[in-house]
Amino acid sequence: MTVPHSVRRRFVRRAAAFATAIGLFGASLGATSAAHAAEGQLRIAEQFGIVYLLLNVAQEQKLIEKHGKAAGVDIKVEFLKLSGGSAVNDALLSGNVEIAGAGVGPLFTLWDRTKGRQNVKGVASLGNFPYYLVTNNPNVKSIADFTDKDRIALPAVGVSVQSRVLQFASAKLWGDKEYNRLDKIQVAVPHPDAAAAIIKGGTEITAHFGNPPFQEQELADNKNARVVLNSYDVLGGPGSVTVLYATEKFRNESPKTYRAFVEALDEAARFITANPEKAADIYLKVTGARTDRNLLLQIIKNPEVQFKVQPQNTLGLGQFLYRVGAIKNEPKALRDYFFDEPLTANGS
Repeated sequence: MTVPHSVRRRFVRRAAAFATAIGLFGASLGATSAAHAAEGQLRIAEQFGIVYLLLNVAQEQKLIEKHGKAAGVDIKVEFLKLSGGSAVNDALLSGNVEIAGAGVGPLFTLWDRTKGRQNVKGVASLGNFPYYLVTNNPNVKSIADFTDKDRIALPAVGVSVQSRVLQFASAKLWGDKEYNRLDKIQVAVPHPDAAAAIIKGGTEITAHFGNPPFQEQELADNKNARVVLNSYDVLGGPGSVTVLYATEKFRNESPKTYRAFVEALDEAARFITANPEKAADIYLKVTGARTDRNLLLQIIKNPEVQFKVQPQNTLGLGQFLYRVGAIKNEPKALRDYFFDEPLTANGS
């Protein structure tokens, strides 16, 4: 399962930069937090795409700092850009960040493995977005048509939410024993590079399970690109596939910082819903992305997209992961894997 040399080279450079930036060397799932989560310190790991728009708005408008001051604490906020749930989880457990931003798949993995220890749980959703599995292979009409010659790019093999949703879909098609049938043709590639490969064509990457705006760019810029799978169809409706999570230690030792963060996200969600055009401009400014503004507005205004901190339709994926043995602990309700907070308590 090789990745095209040019794509692999870019990915290696990105990965090296990420590792150097946050000092993840030696991090492990069983590690004790290396840095004390002091009140007023907030380092946030985010990834690529407009699914992180709540964080972009909170950053540009300094909403976290605003709510912190209202609670009597000066919060120093830092944002770190990573790629893949594994890197994000390592950053959280090594104490290099207080808040992790990744798919609900990595959340379930970390919740399961830290239960009774660091007790990682969800903090908030980043909203509901349909994630598309896009292919440029004309022979692929459904996931049943992929062969060993295909390569599906996604953030992290086996643990990213894209990979987990694909496993869920595979189990529905071929049965639970075959849930990881397509893992062998998956490759870990950051969304920007994977999108470039799909748009350009002619590489070993013939599919990309991405997120907005990369999936929309692929469909707009390559006439042969088509949607093979929609996450909403797999999950049974709109779902919060990308979330934010933290350790119990951080929540307990920095309650004002924690609460200011959640309140800032809620304000950001309401701002985006009321001001989609301003939100699109903020995304372009904060990320430096060259995404077409009209395309961004189409995504933000898409009736299938909802910006809110309350998670929706996440439990089913967790119960599937337990059923096939991917996690050892069974989630029975949202409060099992999400911190119980007024703004998120009525989620699913």
